Amino acid sequence: MNETITLRAEHITKIYPGTIALDDVSFTTYESKVNILVGENGAGKSTLMKIIAGAELQSSGTLYLNGKAVSFRSPIEASAHGIGIVYQELDLCPNMSVSDNIFLTREISRRGVIDFKKQREMARELLGRLEQRINPDSLVGELGVSAKQIVAIAKALAQNVKILIMDEPTSALTAGEVEVLFRIVRELKTRGVSIIYISHRLEEVLQIGDFITVLRDGKVQAEASIADVDVNWIVEKMIGKSLAAFLPRAAHSIKTETLRVEGLTYPRPEGGHYIRNLSFSVNKGEIVGLYGLMGAGRSETLECLIGLHPEAQGRIILGGEPLDQALSTTDRIARGLTLVPEDRQAAGIIPTMSVANNMILANVKSYVRMGVLPRKPGLREILGMAHDMSIRVSSPDQQITALSGGNQQKVVVAKGLLTQPTVLLMDEPTRGIDVNSKSEIFSIMNSLAQRGIGILFASSELKEIVALSDRVLVMAAGRLTGEFTRGAYSETDLVAASAMDRSSAANGKGTTGS
Repeated sequence: MNETITLRAEHITKIYPGTIALDDVSFTTYESKVNILVGENGAGKSTLMKIIAGAELQSSGTLYLNGKAVSFRSPIEASAHGIGIVYQELDLCPNMSVSDNIFLTREISRRGVIDFKKQREMARELLGRLEQRINPDSLVGELGVSAKQIVAIAKALAQNVKILIMDEPTSALTAGEVEVLFRIVRELKTRGVSIIYISHRLEEVLQIGDFITVLRDGKVQAEASIADVDVNWIVEKMIGKSLAAFLPRAAHSIKTETLRVEGLTYPRPEGGHYIRNLSFSVNKGEIVGLYGLMGAGRSETLECLIGLHPEAQGRIILGGEPLDQALSTTDRIARGLTLVPEDRQAAGIIPTMSVANNMILANVKSYVRMGVLPRKPGLREILGMAHDMSIRVSSPDQQITALSGGNQQKVVVAKGLLTQPTVLLMDEPTRGIDVNSKSEIFSIMNSLAQRGIGILFASSELKEIVALSDRVLVMAAGRLTGEFTRGAYSETDLVAASAMDRSSAANGKGTTGS
C-alpha cells in the first residue's frame, strides 16, 4: 500500500486515576482518505481524538505529523498545525449567535475591530455549502440538536484544516443531511484533507470510509481496508459477538389503553404550527415508535406531552383521566408521565453532579424527610437501579461525566424510571451510543413493556423503529401521515409517509398498515 501518511500516533498510553483509557495504541491517518475509528463507548476513541486535537496530553507515546514529532498543549496549537475537530458533545456557546460561534477564537477583524458583517456573510456561505438555511444571527441556544450539529460542522469547515476529526458528526442528522455531509467529506478529500471519522452507525462507515481501526478496552483490536470488511466483522471485533446477538425481540401482547392524545396543536410564534391536530394512543405494554424527518414535530410532540409548552392545545388522557393543559411538568411526572430527552448533555444530566444525585433529580421530593434531604437519599433504589440496568460505575458518588456516553444515557433512563411512570417518553434514546449500549437500552425498553409500561419513543434510526415498535406513527409537517402495525409494512412505507409534502399532510392523507 503506497498511501501517504499525514499523522501517526505511536504507542499512545493515557492513564487517568484508576483507569487506563488508552494502552499502547498506534493509529495511522492517511492523506485524502476517510480513516474510520470505531469501538464501544469507553473504548478510548474520544480520548485518542482529544490527544490528537490538543485537548489532552498523552501519558506516553508520540504523535508524528508529516513525519515530524509534535506535541500539542492546546487545541489552538493543534489548529495552528491544521488539525480541526467536531466533538460529539458539541463545544458551542448557547448564548452566542451562530456566526459568532463559527468564528470563535478565529474572529475576522479589521484594525483590531471584529468585522461582524463579514463573519455573517461567511457563516451564511458555509451553511449554504451544507444546504442549510440557518440564520447566522440566531442564538445557538435556541436551535434544535440537529441544527447545532450543523453549526459545529460549519465551525470546523471555517478552519483551513488538513486533518479533520469528526466525532459522531451524524448522530443528530436526518438521512438527507447525512448525504449532504458525505458530499462535503468527499469534496474535502479531493482537496487533500485527511478525515478521522468516528461513528456508531456501522452502515455509514462502510459507505464513507477508506480504512478502519477498531478499539476495544483501550487497545487496538484490528485494522483493515474498508473494502475488506462488513458490519458483522466490525461488530465481532468491537464486541466479540455476532450482529445477530443484538437484534431485538418478538412483539409484545397489547393491553388496555394508557395514553390518548386528541387534537394536539402547538402554534409557532411567527405563525403556522409545530404540531397541528395530532391524535393517537398508546396501550399498556406497547412500544410505539414515532418516526419522521427533521422538522416533522417528533420532539415537539414529546415536549408538549410532558408540559414544556403550556401554549399547546388539545386533550391528553392518561390512565383514563384527562390532564389539565396547564398542569406543570412536575405534576405530570407525578401523574405517571416522564421524558428521556434528546440531548442528554443539555437536558438530561447535570454534569457537575454525581451519578446518584442525577438519578434522583426528577423524583427528589419523595426522598425528603421532615423537610430535609438525607445525605444519601434513595441509596437502595439507586443501587438496585444501577444493577438492573447494568450501569458501569465504580460508585454512585462518582461524577456522571466520568461515565461513557452509553452509561450516561442509562442514568438518564434510570432517572425517569425512579418516578415510577406508567408512560415513558423517549426522544432519540440511542443517540451517540455504541452497539452494545444500544442493545442494553433495547433490552431495558422490552423489559419495561413486559411490566406494562407504555413507551412512546422518537428515533431517526429507521432500523430501530422497525425492530422495536409494536406500532409506528409517522409524522410530516407536524401532522400524522401514517400509522403502521408491526409486520404489516416495509421501511419504504415509512420513508414514503415521512416524505409526504405539506399539502398531503394538511389534507390528512396518511396511510395505515392493516
